[in-house]
Amino acid sequence: VQLQASGGGLVQAGGSLRLTCAVSGTLISANDLNWYRQAPGKERELVATITGGGRTSYANFVKERFTISGDNAKNMVDLQMNSLKPEDTAIYYCNARNFVRSWWGQGTQVTVSS
Repeated sequence: VQLQASGGGLVQAGGSLRLTCAVSGTLISANDLNWYRQAPGKERELVATITGGGRTSYANFVKERFTISGDNAKNMVDLQMNSLKPEDTAIYYCNARNFVRSWWGQGTQVTVSS
C-alpha cells in the first residue's frame, strides 16, 4: 500500500491550497482516510477524516474552512483548504486506516505567510 501526498506549498494568509492523496494497493472505500498535520515542535494532530462510506468529520480548528472529499474512481482523497492562517503551517500527512492496518504517506509542506 502506498499513499502519495501532493499539493503543498507557500501561500499568503487568506489563500487556498488543495492537497491530494493518491492511494494504491487498497481501496479508499475500504478504509477511513485521514489528513493529519504536524507543526514544528508540536505533536501530530488529526485534521479531517472521510470514512469508506463517505462520512466526514473535522477538527474544530478547521471547521468551515477545510473540506475533505474522496474520488473512488481515482482512488484519491483531497483536502481543500480555504481561508488559510499562519497557524495552519505544518507538514500534512495522509493516512489510511481499517480495523487491521494503518498506512502513512510522506508529508507535504504547507506554509502560510502572514
